Amino acid sequence: MLALELFFFLILILIAAEIFVNALEHLGERLGISEGVTGSIFAAVGTALPETIVPLLAIFAGTTNQAINEEIGVGAILGAPLMLSTLSMFLMALAVWKHRGTRGHLSPERTGLTRDLNFFLLAFSIAALALFIPHNNPAMRAMLGVVMVLIYFFYVLLTLKASAALVKEGHATEAEDPMFLSKIGLPTNWTTIIIQLALGLGMLVAGAKGFIHGIEAAAPLLGISALMLSLMIVPVATELPEKVNSILWIRKHKDTLAFGNITGAMVFQGTLLPAIGILLTPWAPQKEVLAGVIITLIAAAWLRYMLTRGQLRVWMLAVNGSLYATYLAIALS
Repeated sequence: MLALELFFFLILILIAAEIFVNALEHLGERLGISEGVTGSIFAAVGTALPETIVPLLAIFAGTTNQAINEEIGVGAILGAPLMLSTLSMFLMALAVWKHRGTRGHLSPERTGLTRDLNFFLLAFSIAALALFIPHNNPAMRAMLGVVMVLIYFFYVLLTLKASAALVKEGHATEAEDPMFLSKIGLPTNWTTIIIQLALGLGMLVAGAKGFIHGIEAAAPLLGISALMLSLMIVPVATELPEKVNSILWIRKHKDTLAFGNITGAMVFQGTLLPAIGILLTPWAPQKEVLAGVIITLIAAAWLRYMLTRGQLRVWMLAVNGSLYATYLAIALS
């Protein structure tokens, strides 16, 4: 029964992702913005919002056990960037492995991807540093939290500023397929685009919530602690389904949108949420937490290094997948 429940919600998520991606492409085309803005800001933030709620609810309105609330909050905050930088990247490559080959090219717009990775590495390095700031130094923790919030807003400004030039260079967002709502006779306009976006996002939230419920029901059978559950299972259940958007885009050779959806979410969830964690949770270097932070930074640094050497290839993202497997081995040992 539990397996059928998980399967149902997974199908719902896949359908919702198609609806959301279709509407988002039409929104980006109407606004005349670059694929980088559509992927790194609109898609990334839009699909990351449901997952953002998980650690916030855990910290502010979780169980009566504050220690468990904090464990879930920290795990969900750090688990999302870990999963995005490793497992999501690998699955995206896996989706095109057959068609492009092991040495096949991945061709996202370089300046936007470089900007995403640079900002993420900067912000997440600060989050890692904050693990070692003593709790009796709240002023320093508060300062680091404020800096991380400012980093994200500066990132958004730079991404929006670069949009016009990228559109002129041929990186404008283009919708290949008609709006789904137009297929039932509705016109394609601002109203129907917003309605379809809301419909797709609502279905994503419902599917993700149902998927989380099923995963949480299965977790006790595995004997996993609250921290390990939030580090390993919650991010997979909440983040991974929506990253189906990236798989859909990369299979259509829309590599900039595909990468931007993941790396933009990494920046969003590697700045604002760790800032909350630094301010409101113990944020201490436990083995599972420290291992996750280090592996996340290695995964992002690997992509950044490969990008400086030239065009990305499919096999390179297999390294990110192996890093996720490495984390699981460390955390479960």
